[in-house]
Parts: sequence; structure tokens; C-alpha cells
Amino acid sequence: MASRLFPLDALRATAAQLIVLHHLSVYGPIAEAMHRLFPLLTGWLYDYGRMAVQVFLVLGGYLSARALAAQEPQLRRSAPALLAQRYWRLVPPFMAAVGLTLLSSWLVAPLLPDLVPEQVELAQILAHALLLQDLLPVEALTVGAWYVAIDFQLFALLLLVMWGLRCLPLPGARRQELALALVGALCAASLLQFNRMAELDACAIYFFGAYGLGVLLCWCQGWTPRARRAGLLALGGLMAVALALEFRERLVVAALTAAVIALWHRGTLPAWFQRHGQAPVQTLARHAYALFLVHFPVCLLVNAIYEHRAESPALMLDALAPLALLAAWLLSNMAAVPFHRWIEAPLLRWRPRAAALPQGVALR
Repeated sequence: MASRLFPLDALRATAAQLIVLHHLSVYGPIAEAMHRLFPLLTGWLYDYGRMAVQVFLVLGGYLSARALAAQEPQLRRSAPALLAQRYWRLVPPFMAAVGLTLLSSWLVAPLLPDLVPEQVELAQILAHALLLQDLLPVEALTVGAWYVAIDFQLFALLLLVMWGLRCLPLPGARRQELALALVGALCAASLLQFNRMAELDACAIYFFGAYGLGVLLCWCQGWTPRARRAGLLALGGLMAVALALEFRERLVVAALTAAVIALWHRGTLPAWFQRHGQAPVQTLARHAYALFLVHFPVCLLVNAIYEHRAESPALMLDALAPLALLAAWLLSNMAAVPFHRWIEAPLLRWRPRAAALPQGVALR
């Protein structure tokens, strides 16, 4: 039987691979050569690969809502521990990846001076550890640092809403209605206004449209079929209005992600795939955050090796670019396995404790 979480795993795994390919089409001499050889393909990855982040945002909202729903009865006292859990889930692996990136930067600096920081100061490292690098005039030390900070901001904002409502002396049904209204209002405000203000792209409210879409979609799952259909139609209408107000391709990706989750039914996979295909997808999904964190140091090293052959004839060097890109992509996926096993997973076991979650529910 197909897991009801399989579409989330498939979306996460696919989005992670697209992010890696996007960065490989942006940074370094391999990207430059690939743009000369395959301008349409690499142009598409350059322009649209980054939109896979919208998949992570919708999934993040969905899974966070699912986890917080399991914690709701204890939320008034467990909120600080849950916030600490989320920080621990994100930041220690992120800082380990920053360390790997700085080591790679030091190794490749003579060959790729444009891809490495000019200097690294303690205040810069502390800003990253506190996820403030984009709110302060600080140069990012690795790609994707902004997303880690936004993920934490979004979770903190949702937790604040849920905790604040839990502190009010209200019956459960009334509290759920208020939660729906508040999150819906934040989602609509982001989609209709704040997501159109580029100067806010370091703040949670800019991205809460996609994240809130995932939250609301998760809450819809527990409704009656009639109410669920009405809720999905309302979300679809909100997305249509937002796109009519200002067409944004990233919102189309968020809407399609939500549609895949909403329309998925268990047992819709072919029998052979259910037997043999789910495990690899689940493995890729489990390593998605590790891949997101560790691929840039690998990208730097492979680009440096490629640049080291710059004395070769230009045509010969360009011919090696597809092989170099494939090597960087494969090595990134290979590096994600030990990073997850030896860094990310052990850190998860040491994270702060909150009230026990039901089996199968976790704060990602």
C-alpha cells in the first residue's frame, strides 16, 4: 500500500535535486561552459530551478501544522521547547555545512576567488548561528542560508499564533475557528500584498503565502468531505485572485504543490512501484536537508578541479562540462548520505525534548 506521506516525500526529493541543479547552473566555470553548450536547458534551470523552494515552503507549512496539531493540548507549556527543537533541527547541521563551505572556500580560493568570501569574521559566523545574516549587513557564507532563516521565522510565526490562541480561555472549536481565520488572514495578506514587496524577502511574511497554504491544506484534511471541498475551493480562489492581481510563477509552483498533496489518494501507484520504488524516493527525501546543506562545498571543489584544467583547449574544456556537472550532482548526493548519518541524525537525537509526539509525527 502506498504511504499517505509518499507525495510529500516525492515532492521533497524532487525539489532538493532541482535546487542542486539550479546552483550548478549558476556558480562557477562549469555553469559558464554549460550555458555555452546548452543555453536553453541551463537557462531553464537558472530561471526556474530556484522555484523548487516553493515546494519546500508548502511542505514546511503542511508538516509543521501536522506536528503542532499533535502538540496542541500541551502547547501552552511546550511552545518554548518546540521552538528550541526547531532551532536545533535547523541550525547545528547548517553551521556544520558552513564549516565545510569555509574549508572548501579556503582550498579553492586561488582558482575561484569570485565564489569565496573575501574575509570571514567572528561576527559574521555569529550572525549565521543566530539566523540573522540577511537582516544584518552581512555577506552570506554559503548558498541557501537565507532559506534556513526563513524556515525558522515561519515556524516561529505559526507557533506564536497557535500558542497565543491556546492561552486564551476559549472552547476548542472556537479556538480552531480563530486559528483558521488568523492563518488565513496572514496567508492572504502575504499573497495579495507582502509577497509583491521585494524589500521584504528576508522576512517570514513575504513567504507566508506558500507556507500558510500548506498549513491550511493540512487543516482541511480533517474536515468532512463537503467542508474539505469548500476549503479547497476557497484556497484555489485565493490563489486565483493573487495571480490575477500580479502573476508570479512562484505562486503557480506553490499552487501545483498544494494540488498534488490535496488530490493524492492512497493506492494510486502501480503495484511494481509500491514494491520497489517507494524506498529510494523515501531515502532521497530523508537526505534532502543534508543535500541542501552540503552540495555547495562539493560544487566548489568540482568547479576548482574543472578550472584547474583551464590550460586545456577551450573546446575540449567545454566538452568536459557536462561530465563535471554530472560528477558534482552525483558527488553531492553521495556526500549527503554521511552528512545525514554522522552529523544531522545524531544532532536530531540530542535536540531539546518536548511532550512526546504520536508515532510518525515529527517537526521535520
